[in-house]
Amino acid sequence: MKVHQIQVGNMQNFTYVVEDEETDEAIVIDPSWDLEQIEQIIQRNNLKIKYVINTHHHFDHTLGNEGMVKLTNAQIIQHEKSELKHDIAVKDGDVIEFGNSKLTVLHTPGHSKDSMCLIGDGKIFSGDTLFVGNCGRIDLPGGSAKELYHSLFDVLYSLNDDLILYCGHNYGNSLTSTIGKEKLTNFVMQKRTEQEFLDMMGQ
Repeated sequence: MKVHQIQVGNMQNFTYVVEDEETDEAIVIDPSWDLEQIEQIIQRNNLKIKYVINTHHHFDHTLGNEGMVKLTNAQIIQHEKSELKHDIAVKDGDVIEFGNSKLTVLHTPGHSKDSMCLIGDGKIFSGDTLFVGNCGRIDLPGGSAKELYHSLFDVLYSLNDDLILYCGHNYGNSLTSTIGKEKLTNFVMQKRTEQEFLDMMGQ
């Protein structure tokens, strides 16, 4: 599974083109701005885009959906709690297949009700649930520090330390990280009680 990480727009978003190298089938995660860059990667590598996948519904992760669909005829996948237009709804534990590659859906609410991470082939695409050195904000509609606490500590904290972290924005001091490194260095991933986490997050 080869990952093309592209920074787009003026909010330091990442869009990902993830290709199955055995079949040239691929997915696009969180298209928003600068679609011509995405198109160039698709064409240069002769990729067939099977799905457009959104880690959550916020506009800076979904703005390019229609443009990508026009370009590729791909189907849009979102979590079942998303209220945006999509073709396929997924829930926790579902598996998304493209080529010979598979990504498993982890429902990780907190930043939004429909936030999800995708895990497979030693990688995790975390959207705005977890950043390098931080986490997604919880002050937007549908945000919840309590839900984020459980997503971080009941779901992500127990994952393999070696998983490479690909997040939704370039907000940290490196483009990627690992779950293990974030457990050591990310202040939001330090063990604390739920109440201590809520206090820290101002809720």
